[in-house]
Amino acid sequence: MGLTLLIYLVVFSIYAFAVAGRKGVRGFWTHIPPAALTALGTGSSLAALPANLESAKRIGVPEDVREIVLPIGATIHMDGSCLAAILKIAVLFSIFGKEFTGIETFASAIGISLLCGVVMSGIPGGGFLGEALIVSFYGFPLEALPIISMLGVLLDPIATMINSSGDTIASMIVSRLLGNNREKNCAENRIEG
Repeated sequence: MGLTLLIYLVVFSIYAFAVAGRKGVRGFWTHIPPAALTALGTGSSLAALPANLESAKRIGVPEDVREIVLPIGATIHMDGSCLAAILKIAVLFSIFGKEFTGIETFASAIGISLLCGVVMSGIPGGGFLGEALIVSFYGFPLEALPIISMLGVLLDPIATMINSSGDTIASMIVSRLLGNNREKNCAENRIEG
């Protein structure tokens, strides 16, 4: 929970600042709450997509960028889900007395969390599929499934909020990388020409 708050409040603010300075941070935090609350309430990045598109529009992300980045992000950009999967794996290792140390363990946990992020994408309650993947991959007994499913119910809304808000930040970054002044430049060229 602390890590997700750190990412949501601090890291996303850093990204917004890197994109557009204080104006970017102010714009992000002014316009992201409706999309973030929709993601939190629905537990689905796809269900939050219309609100997210509107938030990105109000932030100033150009239409062509937001119309491509946000739908793609809603289906494959699952940073919050990956964080939740790592936590679930660590909890199961702890409960069943396995060592959660070593480069191989960390690499497999990261790989499985990325797979879980793909499996969960956009589906409300899709975390259960990821949890089944975790239990079967590590060979935990079936009793492990209700344990991490209970964790999933608690973590899924927050993870979805991170996923969805991260999509907006990603659209801001892409806009910046493509040159967010191109609409202004196009307008100036039309006036001059």
